[in-house]
Amino acid sequence: MTINIRRVDQVTILDLNGSFKAGEADLAFRNSVGEALSAGVTNLAINLAGVSFLDSSGIGSVVGTFLTLKKKGGEFRVFGASKQVAQVLRMVRLDKVLGLAEDETAALASF
Repeated sequence: MTINIRRVDQVTILDLNGSFKAGEADLAFRNSVGEALSAGVTNLAINLAGVSFLDSSGIGSVVGTFLTLKKKGGEFRVFGASKQVAQVLRMVRLDKVLGLAEDETAALASF
């Protein structure tokens, strides 16, 4: 999985591409989030438009990021999930908890 980090106004966006699963992808995500948090980021959005597969490790990393930001008083959104990835998030009832937005515009407007 590749991760591109960018900033739009007061929100840092991580654009993910590839399979988000246990191993290197999960580690890369955790490292990217850790770097962002160390830099003082409090508003984070995850773009899942390029994610073709999401397993339980990926879900755990996303939930962990959400909880960490919540404890720090930050905001977290997920957007752009494909039909398959969105279905996985709905099955584990995270679509409402994580603030799953349809696209980047909707996600940014919700901060």
